[in-house]
Amino acid sequence: MRHRQPVQLELKAKGRGGVREGAGRKRVLTSGLPHLRRPALASRHPVQVTLKLRPGLPSLRGGRAFPVVRSALKAARRRLGVRLVHYSVQSNHLHLIVEAAGVSALGQGIKGLAVRLARRLNTLFGTKGAVFPDRFDARALRSPTEVRNALGYVVHNYAAHLARDGYVIPRGTRDLLSSAAWLTAPPSDSAPVVAAETWLLSEGWRSR
Repeated sequence: MRHRQPVQLELKAKGRGGVREGAGRKRVLTSGLPHLRRPALASRHPVQVTLKLRPGLPSLRGGRAFPVVRSALKAARRRLGVRLVHYSVQSNHLHLIVEAAGVSALGQGIKGLAVRLARRLNTLFGTKGAVFPDRFDARALRSPTEVRNALGYVVHNYAAHLARDGYVIPRGTRDLLSSAAWLTAPPSDSAPVVAAETWLLSEGWRSR
């Protein structure tokens, strides 16, 4: 005997009443990043992380916003088992390269950073609610080539955006809203990043 598939029926209200406008679960704005299960992570592998801003908020590269972001990065650069080694701030997202003790530490550390950023940015913008509504995107970097490519992508991301828009970027131009200054020099105590401890991120990426 064949079983029929259940069919959901729409109930139409008669006369007065009906569905109240605005009723039901509130819609949450998201950045569109998929909710994927985190892969296994070895502490020797750096991780490239992307945090995407909620649509409609001002640019993170603005004259008032960037100092707030930089301050939050500095405060969280070495917390909860996560070390922030490189970053770039774009108009509606952040690129980070971090070292983490494992998947759990990575999740706690990035969540803590996102909460810290949200509090400060909501105060600055006069807004409320989630600033980074979706889970962060993360990719483990397992080889010198992957790390080298990720570093180039992160610290030169703004120049790439400008080039796609038709701007000519002089060779050697450094994005001041990134960690490009510490690619070849160790960060000072006042920097928003810390020195790498993994071989891949401290030395390995330079090998060919």
